[in-house]
Amino acid sequence: MEEQTIINRIRLCGEIDAAPAFSHENHGRKFYRTVLAVPRLSGTVDRIPVLADWELLDAADVCWGERAVLTGQIRSYNQVSEDGRHLVISVFAEQLEPSDEEPDNRAELTGTLCKDPVFRRTPLGREICDVMLAVNRPYHRTDYLPCIFWGRTAREIAYLSVGAQVHLTGRLQSREYTKQLPNGVLQQRTAYEVSAITAEALASE
Repeated sequence: MEEQTIINRIRLCGEIDAAPAFSHENHGRKFYRTVLAVPRLSGTVDRIPVLADWELLDAADVCWGERAVLTGQIRSYNQVSEDGRHLVISVFAEQLEPSDEEPDNRAELTGTLCKDPVFRRTPLGREICDVMLAVNRPYHRTDYLPCIFWGRTAREIAYLSVGAQVHLTGRLQSREYTKQLPNGVLQQRTAYEVSAITAEALASE
């Protein structure tokens, strides 16, 4: 079961949609943020935040507007600001290189439900279940990743309890929404979630 608890991988292929901007330095390594724009079959474009070591970016030599393929992990951290605490989602790039492949967005996760599933229906009657998945990584760190399930899978996941382990495959997608701040100001924000294509509840040891 230990191996199952640390599955966190994603493969993306899309266009670099933002110039790299310095994020932070850790143990002498400089990390930069950029954005990878990955179109869906529907034509909607997911703009995925990417965090990469400068040496990796420099070696890949991919410019703004060019297509690139990367593999890595989905990461999260809590950002505190004047209007509260926000969960920030990004992809930590482990490999990056130029590519002429078709767009790609494939994620695989195994984690533990850390909140009760929320089951709901859209105005058109489509079944949806939202969960927060805690996904372990080395050095006793944990990423908290919002995931969404659909249809029959949504109904099955809705019956699970906090602590249940789930393995899923899907895609990391972005979604625009409007947030009303305490002072009444409306602010446009972007949420990120893993939209599951397949899912399996794992038996506990």
